Amino acid sequence: ELLNNYGSPLYVYNGDRLRETIERISKAVGYPRTQFRFASVTNGNIALLKIFRSFGWGLHANTPGDIYLGLQAGFDPSEIVYSGSNLNQAEMLQVLNWGVTTLNFDSLAQLQLCCEVLPRRREKSIRLGLRLNLPEITGDSRIGVRPEEFGDAIAITGEVGLKLSGLHFYRGTGTNATAAFTQAIDTVIAIAQKLPDWEYLDFGGGFGYPYHHNKTAFDWEIFGAELTERITRLGRKIDLVIEPGRSAIAGCATLLAQVVSVKWQREKQIVGVDTTVANLSVPSVHGGYREIITWKQADNTFTTDICGNTTYSRDYLGKNCQLPALEIGDIVAILDV
Repeated sequence: ELLNNYGSPLYVYNGDRLRETIERISKAVGYPRTQFRFASVTNGNIALLKIFRSFGWGLHANTPGDIYLGLQAGFDPSEIVYSGSNLNQAEMLQVLNWGVTTLNFDSLAQLQLCCEVLPRRREKSIRLGLRLNLPEITGDSRIGVRPEEFGDAIAITGEVGLKLSGLHFYRGTGTNATAAFTQAIDTVIAIAQKLPDWEYLDFGGGFGYPYHHNKTAFDWEIFGAELTERITRLGRKIDLVIEPGRSAIAGCATLLAQVVSVKWQREKQIVGVDTTVANLSVPSVHGGYREIITWKQADNTFTTDICGNTTYSRDYLGKNCQLPALEIGDIVAILDV
């Protein structure tokens, strides 16, 4: 019925599933000064952004485009955290003129540019932070400022009478190992205390999602308990920002597609559908596996490759799936997209 109304292929979102996930993540972090900011780079659908907003979440923006979509969804600029890179002067002015109040920069050059163009009327409301580059934890990354550069960063903000009050930590995209985050907590907090005017810790995102449902999943309850205990132990008022993205959104989304071609190579079924792997989120980063199901019922299943509608040699939406014999017009559902 949905495909008849809207056409194929079609993304379908389960609002109840999304709301349940938001509630579970929200309850997992008991620290009272916690602000959740959905990492909208994982999905900028305005209808979904409005659901996050209804739960009191804000938005984490990687680009000016993310900010624009957030404003269209009704977020107040004060509810949006910008943590991007490589803005030119016009783009930096646009972000500031939109009224975003918390900005984390990945280089001294971007921090300098912000301080140069920041309208004088905004100086009292702004919170500036740095994205942490720490190779021993996050690996070799182009993004972020290393601790030995903090002195220069403090000098840059001090020249215009501003404070450097935040530290942003991003563990790594699609990380399911809870310990990868919890083992870094003490190190990150110790580094944050090198900032004389430290007021907020943005413990970022990168929280993974178990596309293989029988594999390790990120444990929000363990993470929330350990992070709450460590920050509470400081005995000072620190704002905590958490930026779930894929971990919050992936499980509510399904991509429906129709079969347009079927052929057999010996015992293997090769099924062509009317979408492409380009409509999955960066398989090279998150892995190409997604569970695929069909409404067709049958006693026998066959090893099946689900192929996209391009001639790109890696255009597989699924390989070696176990599915019944399919026919042109049948519908498949690719889960967790």
